[in-house]
Amino acid sequence: MFFLAVLQILHQPPPSDFTKRAHTYSIVAYDSATGDLGIAVQSKFPNVGGIVPWARAGVGAVATQSLSNTDYGDKGLDLIAQGATAPEAMRIVMRSDQRPSQRQVGMVDAHGNSASWTGDSTFDWAGGRTGGPNGRTGGKGQLIEGRGYAAQANIMVSDATVRNMAETFERAKGSLADRLLAALVAGQAGGGDKRGMQSAALLVVRAGAGYLGANDRYIDIRVYDAPDPIKELQRLYELHKLYFFTTDSADLISITPPVQKELEAILIEKKWLDAPQTSVNQAFLTALANFMYWENYDVRVRMDGKIDRVVLEDIRKNRKSVRR
Repeated sequence: MFFLAVLQILHQPPPSDFTKRAHTYSIVAYDSATGDLGIAVQSKFPNVGGIVPWARAGVGAVATQSLSNTDYGDKGLDLIAQGATAPEAMRIVMRSDQRPSQRQVGMVDAHGNSASWTGDSTFDWAGGRTGGPNGRTGGKGQLIEGRGYAAQANIMVSDATVRNMAETFERAKGSLADRLLAALVAGQAGGGDKRGMQSAALLVVRAGAGYLGANDRYIDIRVYDAPDPIKELQRLYELHKLYFFTTDSADLISITPPVQKELEAILIEKKWLDAPQTSVNQAFLTALANFMYWENYDVRVRMDGKIDRVVLEDIRKNRKSVRR
């Protein structure tokens, strides 16, 4: 590891907990338009998605890093659910933390209050930035407050990582997930982790927006280990949208005779349909639905004579790929 090599050159032993620290950059944020809460994170550390991000729909989002302490995620969200603001919850958890100087934490609540803490024992460059008109930039040993989001990083090449994340998030358009990913890309462009890249994660929660409405995990994507984890995270996000986002009404098209003929050829080939049908009847629609479930388009299945254009394009792409 880069920092370990530097310590060896200086004849200084690394801290006993060095390998346990999730050296990372992250951003936690709240979308007032949708109520979404989320975190995007990248690190030269494996499976950062299993350590840093915490969130509950309607409550808040937390990134706990450096020497990660899960109390900031678990207890912090409990405190926010009980009425504390993000800054208040952070201070309360810090009072029971025996090693706050080794932590780095970002928090945001469902009212948009945000806070970021960087302990004075974190490795350079380390610091954070919060959003809003009263947002601040802070370095080691500082707890800063703001509105909307909190970005933080440690063992970075420079403060450009946090600055890029914050400025890009503020300018970016689209959903909260889109803006978080844009911020992550910009953070890496600012230099990122001194030691390189290894893992990344994107977590966005929304009430009842998980698979078939059964939970709040609207988006939960983790890249455990990859040469370019942000690029892989972007690829997986596109797959997630295809397989887990419901149909946009603007993407619905009628199954015309040419489209029916095209789909029937696939359904007959795949043994879901015995023969061509004279119309878009129940037999055809049932066969198409079964095929779509088989191919994991679960949340986009319809029985009304229409098909999701996004699904149709993916079916065509996959068929073309198989025939090559």
